[in-house]
Amino acid sequence: MRDVRRRTVLSAIGGTAVAGGALNSGIAEAAPAPAPAAPPAADRGTPHDGKVQRLLDRMTVEEKLGQLQQLAWSWDTGPGGGETKDVEDAARAGRLGSVLSIFGAKSSNALQRIAVEESRLGIPLLFGLDVIHGFWTTFPIPLAQAASFDPDVTRADGEVSAQEARSNGVHWTFAPMMDVTHEPRWGRIAEGCGEDPYLTAAFAAAKVEGYQGPGKGELGAKDRVAACAKHFVAYGGAEGGRDYNTVDVSESRLRNLYLPPFKAALDAGAATVMASFNTIGGVPAHGNSHTLTGILKKEWGFDGVVVSDWTGVQELIAHGFAEDGAAAARLSLNAGVDMEMVSTNLREHGKKLLRAGKISERRLDDAVARILRLKFTLGLFDDPYVDEDAAVDGPTAATRKAARSSAARSMVLLKNTGGALPLKPAVKSIAVVGPFGDSDDLLGTWVVPAAAKKYPSVKVLDAVRRAAPDAKVTYARGVDPEGKDTGGIPAAVAAAKAADVTIVVVGEPPSMSGEAAARSDIGLPGAQERLVEAVARSGKPFVVVLVGGRPLTMGGWLESAPAVLEAWHPGVEAGNAIADVLFGKVNPGGKLPVSFPRTVGQIPIHYNHESTGRPYNADNKYTSKYLDLPPDPQFPFGHGLSYTTFEIGAPKLSRAGVPVRALRDGDTLEVSVTVSNTGRRKGDEVVQLYVHDVAASITQPVRKLRGFKRVTLGAGRSTVVRFRLGADDLGFWTNDTHGEFLVEEGKFDLYVGNSSTAKNKVTLTVT
Repeated sequence: MRDVRRRTVLSAIGGTAVAGGALNSGIAEAAPAPAPAAPPAADRGTPHDGKVQRLLDRMTVEEKLGQLQQLAWSWDTGPGGGETKDVEDAARAGRLGSVLSIFGAKSSNALQRIAVEESRLGIPLLFGLDVIHGFWTTFPIPLAQAASFDPDVTRADGEVSAQEARSNGVHWTFAPMMDVTHEPRWGRIAEGCGEDPYLTAAFAAAKVEGYQGPGKGELGAKDRVAACAKHFVAYGGAEGGRDYNTVDVSESRLRNLYLPPFKAALDAGAATVMASFNTIGGVPAHGNSHTLTGILKKEWGFDGVVVSDWTGVQELIAHGFAEDGAAAARLSLNAGVDMEMVSTNLREHGKKLLRAGKISERRLDDAVARILRLKFTLGLFDDPYVDEDAAVDGPTAATRKAARSSAARSMVLLKNTGGALPLKPAVKSIAVVGPFGDSDDLLGTWVVPAAAKKYPSVKVLDAVRRAAPDAKVTYARGVDPEGKDTGGIPAAVAAAKAADVTIVVVGEPPSMSGEAAARSDIGLPGAQERLVEAVARSGKPFVVVLVGGRPLTMGGWLESAPAVLEAWHPGVEAGNAIADVLFGKVNPGGKLPVSFPRTVGQIPIHYNHESTGRPYNADNKYTSKYLDLPPDPQFPFGHGLSYTTFEIGAPKLSRAGVPVRALRDGDTLEVSVTVSNTGRRKGDEVVQLYVHDVAASITQPVRKLRGFKRVTLGAGRSTVVRFRLGADDLGFWTNDTHGEFLVEEGKFDLYVGNSSTAKNKVTLTVT
């Protein structure tokens, strides 16, 4: 053990964007002094600054404050009525910058004409919508996409979504969500990428590129939308997994766990950022100048728009941080919020605050300039309307194919005893049982309501009948998704006994995951466990398909189930994708992006935890453990099986040691490993690289993912997978509030395998 470790300090480099496991470490020079106050956004040398400044010079204070306002469109009242009239009046008066939840070429054009043709300055409106995993074509939920360990899956979602949404008048999506979380009770885990910052960063960057194109250069195109990196920051750390709840986090954990995906998204060009609902160390995110201005705008140089979340500015009062609306407006604007969503404190109190010197004209102009520049970048001043005749009005064969492929690629084979899957082609009779076997509501959380109504998901039952046209296929519901009535179980058991094999489809309905959907018990809802157990007692072959938006605890039924396929909420092509995997048309290759706990009593349980002074020892009571549970999760991060088998060899280093100063200067080294398909059919394996700093000045995770690569190999084939490691992968952030990143001398164990429990390792020495 070292008594003293030499430190190398690197500047605020926040995290590296990765794609598919290629590691490109961005190294900076010595840590800079605290950044000066951010200059006005209209004076930063960007292409539209001159036009922005000329427009600013013409604007009244009321018009400037109006640009900071986003209001929600109400589809219930219709044009000219209620809330919608308020939106129209504000647009006509030039006191509105953006509208939330309006779409459709005709509707958006009508409102845009009011702003452009009837207001004094004719500044176009910016239309935003929660396009989370599809517009018309619903892809798998984001957590499922992360299970693919293939960023191209989420990039495809972004590209299809952008094209469909932009043609319908949407300029801006409130996605991707990149909240790393160790809380499966938190409903919004479905909307993110799980428990790992490196994996989340890779998917965040890919989703931004899918929405916007490379960088910001394509935002003016008619098939692109502005992305929004949310929620800034640490929202996934909500206590108890309850939405909107408190987060108390150290600076080190903030920078090592929660911030890297945001830096990756911004490096990929994300045009906007959304503040989070939670507090961070006692300070609400909407009033947190350290995160919104100190880190985001000064340290990282972000010149885009920071938007509040829904009434997030108003909620500073409920937090006990602001006394009234005027204080909420002052605190949020001065902290770094540029646009207020739904609540109207900035618009109502801004002029008085400006006159009293509580907000500055410089800061007001900075916020307005950021918004105007985004509108110029999107091309709204040149062409504010959409072609109503060219609006995409539903999924195409090509987009359905992409959604189906993505869904199958995202599924994880959790268990497969005795080769229960894939189902045999010669099967004569199949029973489909369970509340989701005949469901067309497997789209998941955060679906565009019109899409859910017009384009429901393909049913598993229908897809099984198509996949096995010669088999007799029967269906028995058994139980309702959340109901306690077990009266239908005997019919389900009878169907199972009469069939050669039974497919049991159980899990969560979409309403039980997503925002405001925290659960204290994450087992199968209602009487579904009793249904699985009853089918198991029939003695006939069966497999279980799990649908849902989070990890589920499985209880005793797991032991009796020969095979379990985690299908998540797979989107519009749900049934077809599930059938593709069940019948072997697709060999599953997904991996878990989040640990599955045995019970809720284990939470939080995650692979990238820190060690204690008394790590688990089965033979020693006085070590970190439970008396009544094993120390590990039911299924670990990175776990996933295949219909073939793979062997991953011992990792090799391009060199056994590297000087710390060389890392500081951008040097890297290579880790290589041979992976072989030792089975009888073609399949995918995800090779994963984990790093453990053996001893550090701040305790480090026992492992952290620093590389992954999904490879496809034919039977008997092999390939060499290569990763590059640099300072980003070996260093860590300290608790210094100005952003101190260290790479220290010492030993680093590098593990390579197909899950976070990989055994093969090699040791690197940093000198």
